[in-house]
Amino acid sequence: MTDESPPIREVYDRIGLHFSQTRQYPWTDVTDFLDTVSGTVGLDVGCGNGRHTEAMASVVETPIGLDLSRSLLEEARSRVTESGIEATFLQGTATTVPLRHSTVDVAVYIAAIHHLREQDARIESLDELARVLRPGGVGLVSSWCTAHDRFDRETGFDTTIDWTLPDGETVPRYYHIYDREEFVADVWASDLELEREWVSKGNCYARVGGSR
Repeated sequence: MTDESPPIREVYDRIGLHFSQTRQYPWTDVTDFLDTVSGTVGLDVGCGNGRHTEAMASVVETPIGLDLSRSLLEEARSRVTESGIEATFLQGTATTVPLRHSTVDVAVYIAAIHHLREQDARIESLDELARVLRPGGVGLVSSWCTAHDRFDRETGFDTTIDWTLPDGETVPRYYHIYDREEFVADVWASDLELEREWVSKGNCYARVGGSR
């Protein structure tokens, strides 16, 4: 595949407002995970408009959202302000999380790893999650996978998926679509401890602990 999609930060700065309007509710797999955990500091990697950061606020004292896109971070800040929730939002990358070692009790990294173009970068982002999790901390990682109804493939592949804005403009977004075995292999290749994995609604999930 010839990838001509723009850098993902540019994509979400362009589509952020419209994207946020279509992403109002947290995923049930995420809320089910959050129902089983608690802690002081929570981290939402690739937080988008903050819907999962907001949900995390019910189980941690200090929720932190991290995203590349200024547009989405503005949406996230507005969202929690309207909800009366206190949360911190940081601009940064999943491969260089701007937090100290062993500072996070609960983390979610939802539907973002698939935007990283290189396998090394995807594994590096998982290593960063392991680095910031405290001993005994727990995280949830997800990615689109080949089990999704829109894909007719059995093995992982790279693709672009257009986002259509209200004026009809299409903005291509890079995705690496995992197969289940590849997703699990990348988690095992990282510093994370894999507790369990599953597929739900076209997404691969892994419940993970910190550094092995």
